[in-house]
Amino acid sequence: MRALHPPGGDKLADTLAARLSRNEIPCRLAIAGTTGAAWALARSPIGQDFTSVPTGEERAALRHLPVAGLRLDPRTVAGLRRLGLRSVGELARVPRSEVTARFGALPVLRLDQAMGTVEEAIVWPHPPPPFVERFSPVEPIGTPEDLGGALELLTARLCQRLAEQRQGGHRFVARFFRVDGEDQHIAVATALPAREPKHLTKLLRERLETVDPGFGIETVTLEAESVAPLGTPQGKLLAAPDPGRALAELVDTLANRIGEGRIWRPAPQESHVPERGVRPAPPLAAAPAWTTDPSAPRPIRLLRRPEPIEATAPIPDDPPILFRWRGALHRVRAASGPERIGAEWWRRAEPQHDRPEADMLRDYYRVEDTEGARFWVFRAGLQAQPLPRWYLHGLFA
Repeated sequence: MRALHPPGGDKLADTLAARLSRNEIPCRLAIAGTTGAAWALARSPIGQDFTSVPTGEERAALRHLPVAGLRLDPRTVAGLRRLGLRSVGELARVPRSEVTARFGALPVLRLDQAMGTVEEAIVWPHPPPPFVERFSPVEPIGTPEDLGGALELLTARLCQRLAEQRQGGHRFVARFFRVDGEDQHIAVATALPAREPKHLTKLLRERLETVDPGFGIETVTLEAESVAPLGTPQGKLLAAPDPGRALAELVDTLANRIGEGRIWRPAPQESHVPERGVRPAPPLAAAPAWTTDPSAPRPIRLLRRPEPIEATAPIPDDPPILFRWRGALHRVRAASGPERIGAEWWRRAEPQHDRPEADMLRDYYRVEDTEGARFWVFRAGLQAQPLPRWYLHGLFA
């Protein structure tokens, strides 16, 4: 479809190119009266970074461009080149009947579309329709029974749509539009993609107590804001109970009552600093396996924060011979170490880690007292400090 050259189009293209350049994204732009001409000019190896062609001058602008710019398949392009037709201008001079007899109607069609003699409809990509269901009763509703019935109806419809698309929802939002123009919403999240109407209805009903219907609710909507692929389960004859699904429903129920972010599982994190080696992860999310280094064992229990201790060491680089922790004195019978661990250098600029360089180093020792208890202690700072600071960080079995 031929379009007029938009006023201010060159300035708009310059602004777009400048923004892409600031983000180090290479680009080539073209403005023309036809889609085919703009496509060819933007992708031509002999073109410029920005080309603007007034409407009606496409034939002259495309004359020297290669035939590959006409959006032809590689096999057709190779056949045209074997005949000596390497540019758009050379193709335009050949009788159309000969080109059509050898390569079909597509080369001539693409040529006419680029020149503007044949209209071309632009099919713009559209985002997929959202998974939303709407219910508008004949009269406004406001009782918990009516609201629950509306949610049950919407959940059944939405789950049916999700099943048709082989999708499951992670987060569902129900919105209630009152007659006075106000609207309220409730939301529930699931640990795994779900589309079981009974389970979702139960989760949503538990949140209804937070909805104030006012003088009545005239429209209720239910949307699956976050979706993910979910296959179709087996038939009832061959299907076995799925313990994973039962666990997911239990997690959903607990999270819906005490808070979505309060249920999590520990997962390993790439960091040699002990307190940063674990991160919270969703309760049912797949987590990488824990790996251990036999040469650097870690305690079973790691304190939330290293606790200061009073320690006595013969010389600065030796383990302590005794230390006092929480008022109790421990005499060391055996020790191994040190294992030096330095802070992550890329975190030193953070305000909470803005400490002297001496505090960025730790020398860890595994010590055992005369009672058989084993501890993980470390000396903070450099060895040259006159008064080294000692901390207890963990307990071994």
